[in-house]
Amino acid sequence: MKIAIVNDLQLEIEVLKKAIAQIADVEVIWTAMNGKEAVIKNKTHKPDLILMNLIMPIMDGAVATSVIMDENPVAIMIVTSSVEKNQSKVFNALGNGALDVVVTPYYDKSGTLCGSEDLIRKIQTISKIISTNFARLNSDSSDKSTLSNLKLVAIGSSTGGPKALSYLLSNLPDILDAAIVIIQHVDNQFAQGLANWLGTNTKHKVQIAKENEEIKKGIIYVAGTNDHLIISQNQKFIYTPEPHDYPYRPSVDVFFQSLAENWNKNAIAILLTGMGNDGAKGLLKLKQNNWVTIAQDKESSVVWGMPKAALEIGAVSEVHPLTEISKLLNKYIS
Repeated sequence: MKIAIVNDLQLEIEVLKKAIAQIADVEVIWTAMNGKEAVIKNKTHKPDLILMNLIMPIMDGAVATSVIMDENPVAIMIVTSSVEKNQSKVFNALGNGALDVVVTPYYDKSGTLCGSEDLIRKIQTISKIISTNFARLNSDSSDKSTLSNLKLVAIGSSTGGPKALSYLLSNLPDILDAAIVIIQHVDNQFAQGLANWLGTNTKHKVQIAKENEEIKKGIIYVAGTNDHLIISQNQKFIYTPEPHDYPYRPSVDVFFQSLAENWNKNAIAILLTGMGNDGAKGLLKLKQNNWVTIAQDKESSVVWGMPKAALEIGAVSEVHPLTEISKLLNKYIS
């Protein structure tokens, strides 16, 4: 696996190189001191993965991610010393096409490398995803009868998802006559930050879905752990580690499939921009259960992987640009 590092601090570059050296068959092919330099180098020496810092001179990581994904797409992971301080830029970068975010490893006072385990785990996970899917990117208390009357919107998203989600939520009507559940590929340590950030873009309440919580109208729920969110038989939120070996966590497929089994009628499912094929099989089950299934179109997607995979297996009722999805969503929940 070929990796590039974009960071204006030489010390952090060396720390990342030290951490990466623990992974077999990984090579750092170039480094860059700012986003503009990374954009140029990516055109001539394209890596499998870019580790992108956020705060840099000339061009920051969020902007560089947007330019790279527009001009010459490649897998990008944001590496930052502080997620909380840089929260806005983190979710802008994820919305622009970054796959994930991780805190920068560091040396403690004794010279021991700390925090590299999370970085290594995420690189290995991304390696599994891009090995099969990145070529596609560049080639092209109530009972069930009562809850069934509640309108439900299920949304799955990945690469580029935060920005698309922000757009949909910012354009919701004043009265939210439905519950919305979002499955966005993001590590659990950033899930609350994502919910908070999305909450600044809408008039409605956005919160993490809690274990055994009953779904209520007027609330937007976000999956909040590295386990998979599902709807149980009594139609409450449950988190499950199964399947253990699934690279997408939380999984859109797992959530959609639980809906197909445990939620009857009066619902709509939307699959937004994202790399890979997560959500396609689950969307197909929902369509077979007479759900309205909508996929984002290629032109408005940052990465047209997940929607395309769903379209290819016949899981999609309608394909629309994000602007049209927003109009249809508003019509449904109004």
